[in-house]
Amino acid sequence: MDQVVPAVDGALTSRHDGPIRSETVNEIALITLNRPERLNAFTAEMRALYLAALDRADRDPDVRAIVVTGAGRAFSAGADFKALEGLDAETMRARAAEQELPFDTAMRLRKPLIAAVNGPVAGIGMAHALMADVRFAAPEATFTTAFARLGLTAEGGLAWLLSRLVGTARALDLLYSSRTVGAAEAERIGLVQWTVPADELLDRARDYAAGLAANSAHSLARMREQVHAAWEQDWRTAYAFSQDLVYESLDRPEFAELAARRSAQRTGRAAGSGTVPSRPSSA
Repeated sequence: MDQVVPAVDGALTSRHDGPIRSETVNEIALITLNRPERLNAFTAEMRALYLAALDRADRDPDVRAIVVTGAGRAFSAGADFKALEGLDAETMRARAAEQELPFDTAMRLRKPLIAAVNGPVAGIGMAHALMADVRFAAPEATFTTAFARLGLTAEGGLAWLLSRLVGTARALDLLYSSRTVGAAEAERIGLVQWTVPADELLDRARDYAAGLAANSAHSLARMREQVHAAWEQDWRTAYAFSQDLVYESLDRPEFAELAARRSAQRTGRAAGSGTVPSRPSSA
């Protein structure tokens, strides 16, 4: 059963949907994969609840950025093997057709999504982690695609994600071999951006998210759209699209307000440092 805690002075809201826990503190939504006894392995129910939590945070005007992590010692072991028993193509197609939100909801967000990878992540769990915009990892984090060991192909768009993050050869290596990549190698090849001590992981991810939340929400949403679209565009199309978005931004009241504020701040700093000449004395 859902548990909802009303906001206190706008500071905290929380919700517990069984295998998914979410809370919002100071404009940052934290979504936790919450099946630690199963290493946060996904079931159909858990996936639906996770996608709903992402969508809810994206639509919440009080949320400016989203962080996702795992409870316990893993981020996600992938698909729950118990849920895979007896699964066939027809059943999986039926489940996909009945799904209220698309599997790639994370790729459609308007707000930044940061993954705090606290431990092992595999298979479909890895796809969810890589759909985040940036990733922090604890030293204990490991990454493995796992599909080749099960007679499966790269699920959840993982081939697309890997090739763009680490390049074609490395993507094929990780998919072919299903080998386990530690946090240090993951950072070196671009699977994660920062490796930080486990006891600092969540704080660092939240601090980063808070820094993004201080920027223009419009700018962040449009830049996310630009980066994703650019993979399928030639240079002229990408450049023209970027110019159209700039023109759109210039006509927004937010730009005039922020530009004026920035100018005032610079003038104030210059005056404080003595670089602005004083008016000549009339004496």
